[in-house]
Amino acid sequence: MSTLDPADWAGLRALGHKMLDDMVDHLATLRDGPVWQPMPPAVRAGFNAPLPVQGMPLEALYERFRADIQPYVTGNTHPRFMGWVHGGGNAISMLAELLAGAMNANCGGRDHAGIAVERQVIAWSAKMFGMPAETSGVLLTGSSMANFVAVLCARTKTLGQAGRSNGVAGHKLTAYASAGVHRCVPGALDMAGLGSDALRRIPVDEDFRMDTRQLRAAIAADRGAGRTPFLIVGTAGTVDVGAFDELGTLADIAAEAGAWFHVDGAFGALAALSPTHKPALAGLERADSVAFDFHKWAQVTYDAGCVLVRDPDIELATFAQATSYLAAAPRGLAGGAPWPCDLGPDLSRGFRALKIWMTLCAYGTQALGAIVDETCALARRLAGLIQASPGLTLLAPVKLNIVCFGIAGFSDAQTAALVADLQEEGLFAPSTTIIGGRLAIRAAIVNHRTSAADIDALVAEIIRRI
Repeated sequence: MSTLDPADWAGLRALGHKMLDDMVDHLATLRDGPVWQPMPPAVRAGFNAPLPVQGMPLEALYERFRADIQPYVTGNTHPRFMGWVHGGGNAISMLAELLAGAMNANCGGRDHAGIAVERQVIAWSAKMFGMPAETSGVLLTGSSMANFVAVLCARTKTLGQAGRSNGVAGHKLTAYASAGVHRCVPGALDMAGLGSDALRRIPVDEDFRMDTRQLRAAIAADRGAGRTPFLIVGTAGTVDVGAFDELGTLADIAAEAGAWFHVDGAFGALAALSPTHKPALAGLERADSVAFDFHKWAQVTYDAGCVLVRDPDIELATFAQATSYLAAAPRGLAGGAPWPCDLGPDLSRGFRALKIWMTLCAYGTQALGAIVDETCALARRLAGLIQASPGLTLLAPVKLNIVCFGIAGFSDAQTAALVADLQEEGLFAPSTTIIGGRLAIRAAIVNHRTSAADIDALVAEIIRRI
């Protein structure tokens, strides 16, 4: 009888222990290696190999991983990774992934512990943001899918079940977000069949917040043209500069317009973990839905996104389907309704909740909130060094943990080349963005391993090169 279980469990155990030891050593010595390094052509060519017909010994396969994969991943675990908004992960989350893999639980539904763990994570998240106890939600890959879920829920609120059965043809629905909105929001409107042109990108003020006066004017203009404003998206932590829209004001405008109020808080919503920075989120508790990622400031291993929905009935109306082969039952393994597949797009789902639950239990919100405070303090330190350094210019206000700056006399091409050099030499990994029509160096301080010495070294290295 054929099986995929090993013939030698003791050998698997020994190799598994070696893997665990190696990965613990990897995390413990991150600082000693490069932040990132390009994949050599010979290694890259190895991933064009034909589909394996015969298997290979596991020991040799692990050596292939160590030689050709481990050295060339993104690098966001490294303390000097400061590009984009990537969390650094944590050791407890790594171990949780091992446990979840062994359980191999399908968390799309049925009545088992994996569903109970996810429901607790959702309840804790609602509590974290001050939303009602009955708030529903589901764990997803990230805020791209979470924003998509929110758009579909907003469509259901506006069109009812007819939106699912008949589609949106003939309905001129419009959505509103700041000019700094993340690309996944127009993408969500596109995937929902509304088209990305349904999004009105509202200009921002000097603090990079959505201009609410212009928002009101855009809503009035669309109503006058026979359109239906159905969704207002507030951003809690814009991807460029970390700005927060005035969420309370947006909640008021959404209520006046009869529109769904959604907050894209991909990373910024987790400022709620910090008593110092939580006031920036005033109004978040009034949202109809919130998208955010545990794999950013909460440092959970990728991927770990979440959407919260204030009205469970709307989320169920948006996703639930009645099928005989997946019918819930009042008792037995098919119990436990509603299932997560009734609350989101995925039926086959891994035990994503375990690593989030274990991270929250192991560290507690106080320690995670301290990471928020520390990374913001490091960003302020970086901003201060930039302002004190001849040749460097701060290009945007530093609201939280993102710092955008330029180099006097540098063209966009020179700036891009400097950033690429830092990355390819394995020294630092900042990213770039456009601020005021100019290419800016962008440092997003998210990793819990980053220290003041890393910030100082980044500035010193850039000054040395200019």
